[in-house]
Amino acid sequence: MRRLLITMLLGAGLLSGASAIAQKITPPSPELILLVRKAAADHASFKDKYDAQVWLISMSSRLAPTIPDTRKRLALLELIHAEAVRTGVSPELVLSIINVESDFNRFAVSEAGAQGLMQIMPFWLKLSGQPNGNLFHEQTNLRLGCTILHYYLQKSHGDIREALQRYNGATVGIDYSDRVLQVLNRKWSWD
Repeated sequence: MRRLLITMLLGAGLLSGASAIAQKITPPSPELILLVRKAAADHASFKDKYDAQVWLISMSSRLAPTIPDTRKRLALLELIHAEAVRTGVSPELVLSIINVESDFNRFAVSEAGAQGLMQIMPFWLKLSGQPNGNLFHEQTNLRLGCTILHYYLQKSHGDIREALQRYNGATVGIDYSDRVLQVLNRKWSWD
């Protein structure tokens, strides 16, 4: 992780000089760096623009195989970060849930009828006072999903496994929480 962080900082022009190890890794493209800098400057969910640049570059490279369009990818990452931080939920945990639930397909529909990125059941729209809302709208989906996740984390006294099972609608078993946590540790973990 340290090597990746050094490389991202070098590529973004935030560090000068490089270790031999860091120089072997290709830095992000100039286009990505410019887009990340703009996103970091415009977004209030990060502590500072440098944190934003590092996080966005790191997560963008991980999401690139799934969402090849750089602008769409960064816009989604900004939105995920903002909605997660707004509710006090880990953005990386939200990324892991989305990865498991919909594989970042905002038009995904489950057999049970759950919709969008975080696979929200339509009844939540009515309960939220937005009966005509659209769960395929990324911000609506993320706002509801992060709020629901935050609630379950509180009800579970911070027990992530239990909260994830509740989010999935299961009161027993650990299959779902294991899948999300494996994806978190394998792909989205942020040290």
